[in-house]
Amino acid sequence: MSTAGTMLVIGATGTTGSRTTARLAAAGHRVKAASRRAAPVAGAEPVAFDWHDPATHAAALDGVDRVYLIPPLGDSDPAATMLPFLRKARDAGVHRAVLLSSSAIPEGGPAVGAVHQALPGLFGQWAVLRPSWFMQNFTGAHAHARSIRDEGIIRTATGSGRVAFVDAEDIAAVAVRALTDEQAPNTDLVLTGPEALSHDDIAALITEVTGRPVAHHHLSYEQMRDRLAQQLSAEFAAMLAGMDRAIAEGAEDRVTETVQRLTGRPPGTFRALLEREMPVLPSDPAVR
Repeated sequence: MSTAGTMLVIGATGTTGSRTTARLAAAGHRVKAASRRAAPVAGAEPVAFDWHDPATHAAALDGVDRVYLIPPLGDSDPAATMLPFLRKARDAGVHRAVLLSSSAIPEGGPAVGAVHQALPGLFGQWAVLRPSWFMQNFTGAHAHARSIRDEGIIRTATGSGRVAFVDAEDIAAVAVRALTDEQAPNTDLVLTGPEALSHDDIAALITEVTGRPVAHHHLSYEQMRDRLAQQLSAEFAAMLAGMDRAIAEGAEDRVTETVQRLTGRPPGTFRALLEREMPVLPSDPAVR
């Protein structure tokens, strides 16, 4: 492991950022935990940061040489916001950047794919994490988790397509290696769990582990797009619904060995995640 300096974790209170911050702090690294409200984070220095408020950027970057990048949420063109910041980060002394992207978005693809494409030209040391869909989408504050709790329903346009969902703990473990290893990966890393599951499989596993009946409702692309557009921009809703359609067509039906290779242990299973994060719920026959 290298003698890394101070690391800036953007989105330090989010799903992967909080776990990455905790792991870095536990290993004794100096960490600036960036969030809009500079929320306290154990073992780290809280700092205010807003992608859309450049006045917060200089203080966040002060003394930092490595940065973990969570793109601005819900932004269909994050490059317009992120690239000016990344150029400022390079000029401020940051020499390694680790970007959270998605297995569904290739280099040069839409949204954060443009940031992925630009990263090697900005930093000599870099990595792009491209995780599959998060297991925590079903247990945290995500729309799937809310509809499971409120209705016992998962709604997607994924059909019978399968996804090797990945535990955010494994993403964080890889992020720490990418930030702190002597040699940066200097590549993109596709991260998956150990098995590819359909949303029908997911619903069945949640039902089995929690005792709460959960069903997967199959929507068309158009139905999914229109449903998402009630809460998101039309452009972003269409992009997300398109990702569901890609799953239905088999785009995410793959398992990689990246987590095992970089962490030295197998990735966690969805059943293990449910047993750890989802309480056993009483069966409610009124909720279907």
